[in-house]
Amino acid sequence: MNGKERMLKAFSHEEADRVPVWELAFNESSIINLGRFFTDDLPPMKLAQEMTMEEKVKLLNTLFTLVRELELDGVSSILLPGTEPVDENHVRDGWGRIHRLSEEGELTAVGGPVSGPADLADLKPYHPQQSEFIMLMAAKGNFGDDLAQVVVQPGPFRESWMFLGSMEKLLYYYMKDPRLVHGLARVATDWILELVDMAVDLGADIIALDGDLAFSQTTLMSPTQYEEFVFPYHREITEHVHSRGKLVFKHTDGNAWPIMDGFAEAGFDGFHPVQPQCMDIGEVKTKFGDRLCILGNIDCMYLLPFGSEEEVEQSVKETIAAAAPGGGYVISSSNSIHPGCKPENYMAMVRAARKYGDYPIRIER
Repeated sequence: MNGKERMLKAFSHEEADRVPVWELAFNESSIINLGRFFTDDLPPMKLAQEMTMEEKVKLLNTLFTLVRELELDGVSSILLPGTEPVDENHVRDGWGRIHRLSEEGELTAVGGPVSGPADLADLKPYHPQQSEFIMLMAAKGNFGDDLAQVVVQPGPFRESWMFLGSMEKLLYYYMKDPRLVHGLARVATDWILELVDMAVDLGADIIALDGDLAFSQTTLMSPTQYEEFVFPYHREITEHVHSRGKLVFKHTDGNAWPIMDGFAEAGFDGFHPVQPQCMDIGEVKTKFGDRLCILGNIDCMYLLPFGSEEEVEQSVKETIAAAAPGGGYVISSSNSIHPGCKPENYMAMVRAARKYGDYPIRIER
């Protein structure tokens, strides 16, 4: 059984030969630090935005090497949109949104083309370009159908607030101008549907709808607001993905309990990452395991950065016992493999998944 088959079995709530292992994202430094265990042909330690084309190719090849050597079951791709520099710390994307470059290389929207209701009608549509899917095309070329191809794309909530330049502005308009909120969600959803079609045409198997809707205490909006402003667009996206014969899951950090029923009713096939600080994976499995594939839960806030390899193994063992029996579970970190994660601990996580993840599961909670 290959990686793609394992991932699809998990999303079908069936037991494969073993629990699939996958990761939402690795950043530049984590790719290079892990890559050192498998190859000497590494790019310099710097952000992708600062790399030459040759160095970017080396970075991507290093990622594919560690995916292959660790025998991961899926590989994630993100869109690499074209941007133009505004100054040394900011870039502008095709929509006219201004993004700040973080020290970790992530883009954070800090300004947008919409400052209020009057600007929405003048917003010029931007359409995805095939060149922005270069990471997916490279992954498909390297792994074909041996691994599940997962495309990570922000959902309508995150895309909406990026048009305004901040999440706080969008939440303000939840109260002050619901028509603007729906107008932005409409633009964002149309954009996402285009991206889905292009991703599927290029070989995507699974869409990960990114964008946090919660923090550690509770959700960013009330369940009523989720139902009004987000749920209809989530359902439209899931129905479209399913019409193309593919799968889609929702990613959000934080305590998503108040809107978990909404995720299932919207038609998502899975939920990631079940942040262990505020959600118990056994409880999530019990309540939603028949409707949602569960992905994640291995703590990347404290355990993977600061724990021992023995502690990582124990956590993996306990998580598999709680979430894997009967299928419907994909093991990964509780967000991503970020710069603070020890490469040795990530590899310990993968080893433990192999040690305890064979079906049928023979460990007890």
